Amino acid sequence: MSDLRWRRLREHPGVDHRVFATRTVDAAHPRTGAEHRFSVLDCGDWVNVVALTPDDRVVFVRQWRAGTDLVHLEIPGGLVDPGEAPEAAAPRELEEETGYVAATWRPLGRVAPNPAIQGNRLHTYLALDATPTGVARPDGGEVLEVELRTLPEVAAALRDGAIDHALVVVAFAHLSLAAGGTLSRPR
Repeated sequence: MSDLRWRRLREHPGVDHRVFATRTVDAAHPRTGAEHRFSVLDCGDWVNVVALTPDDRVVFVRQWRAGTDLVHLEIPGGLVDPGEAPEAAAPRELEEETGYVAATWRPLGRVAPNPAIQGNRLHTYLALDATPTGVARPDGGEVLEVELRTLPEVAAALRDGAIDHALVVVAFAHLSLAAGGTLSRPR
């Protein structure tokens, strides 16, 4: 594998955009030594939450996304705050965005969202027996609508593309793997 790794030569800071910063990395080709400049987005880690109610409905949020200029059906999630552990960020995000809380939490998986240009990780958690508390506190950049869906409805929405956010799709892949290949509550 050492013949695949590029040798870093220089890094150049870019612009801080609040939720990410840009930079470029100059690196030498591992076989020819030729230099190439790579663009990098520095982002904090993210969490997302598959929250199941006691009757196995999934807690979703609908929200507008600037990148697509569309309203998307997503699971709760967001940035891990500096100094915060992902396992603390997940319950915080669930309650802030939906007003739901859960006593039982399980990690489902971790992925690199886009390793070509990002170095952060997405941590996915399962919240079991989630119940509403009525204390949703979305931040000033969020307008959210909470929606509950059964697991068969989720499977259909994944199949027909109604759920098309890649990080949400991977969360349900993690859930399916944890449940032995089906989209159901893991044992």
